[in-house]
Formats: sequence, structure tokens, C-alpha cells
Amino acid sequence: MATLVVLRHGESTANRDNIFTGWNDVPLTAKGRQQATRAGQLIAATHLQFGQLHTSMLQRAIVTSNIVLETIDQLYIPVKKSWRLNERHYGALRGQNKTAVKDRVGERQIQIWRRSFETVPPLLDHVDQDRRYDRFGPKIEPRGESLEMAYHRLLPYWTDEVAPRLLDGKNQLIVAHGSTLRALLKYLDNVPDERISQVEVANGEPIRYDFDDRLRIQNKIVL
Repeated sequence: MATLVVLRHGESTANRDNIFTGWNDVPLTAKGRQQATRAGQLIAATHLQFGQLHTSMLQRAIVTSNIVLETIDQLYIPVKKSWRLNERHYGALRGQNKTAVKDRVGERQIQIWRRSFETVPPLLDHVDQDRRYDRFGPKIEPRGESLEMAYHRLLPYWTDEVAPRLLDGKNQLIVAHGSTLRALLKYLDNVPDERISQVEVANGEPIRYDFDDRLRIQNKIVL
């Protein structure tokens, strides 16, 4: 039996300012750092010892990870960063204020872009790849993604990096983003496509999954 804890990063400046962010690299706010510390305290209260932490290539998740590991006194465990855990890429919407976009296209359209599974947002004309992704090969950064595309990007990481360690009985901690964690919860909880719009992952609220030795969920709680 092993345990997985998943956590969305603390509030970022883009969360605060209601901005589409995606792969843009924005910092935590002071509130976000406080949320990360509080999340660490909640995780510490479980007395879980983790074999590894998994996070994205974006600072809001990385800094949250560091704060949590310091709070639970487990800075020594291995940390793996992967682009596969990055937030969903919002394409040409990124950097835009959500309210301004809603005023321009209407409430229904913005909700489809934000919450549906299959709909792709308006795409960027081109992408100049950030150097942080160079070691993963060319054209890692997409021009935009639906949640479905982010789901298929994420699943190989789960299969190759997280699930085998859980099967070995080693507790795992994932610190990532709202959309990629929605995608993971869709997989773990068998959420139908048409119901994924109802799944929400709040900033700084750890979710605990306890598995048996065949990775069947025995218990799920929000800490």
C-alpha cells in the first residue's frame, strides 16, 4: 500500500490578477507562499514520508514544492521536474485578462475554452521555445492545448515515473497546476469527459490518495 498526495501551487500573481497563464512563468504572491506553508503543515500532520516529489518546470510549482519540503522537513528527497507536469497551454489567450476576454467573446465561449475537455483555445501563430526545454528536444512547447491534449501529455509521466514507485510501496508527492491536476484526477477517479468541467483543484489544498498494492484507490481525502 502506498500514498499519493497531489497539490496545486499556491496563489500566483496571475491567479491574483485573473490572467490566463499556462506556460508563462509567473511567481507566487505572498498569499501563495502562505498557502504553500499551510499545505506543508497539513501534509506534515499526516507523518507521511515521501520517496520522491514531482513538479513542473514553472516557478510557481517549484517554489511551492520547496516551501512544502522545508515545512515537512524532507528537503533531502529526490525532486524531478518535467514539462509534462506544466500547466495546460492556453495558446493565444495567455497573458490576457479573463474578464476582458469574457467581455469580448461572452461568458459561454470563455467557459468552453476554460472548462471543456476537447476544445482547443485560439492558437499562437508560432512559439519561440524557452531554453529550459532545450534538453527535452525541439518543439516541446505547443501553440495551445485543450485539456484533453494536456491529459495525454501527462499520462506517460504517470505511467513511467509515478505509478511504478507507488507499486514499489514508496509514497509520492506531486506539486503541479490546476488543469494538469484536473487531468490527473480525471484519470484516477474515472471522471467522464462531460463531467470534467465540474472538477476543481484549489490552490494550496492537498489531496491524498491511498492505494492498495494494485493501485486501486482505497481512500481519498482533501487534507
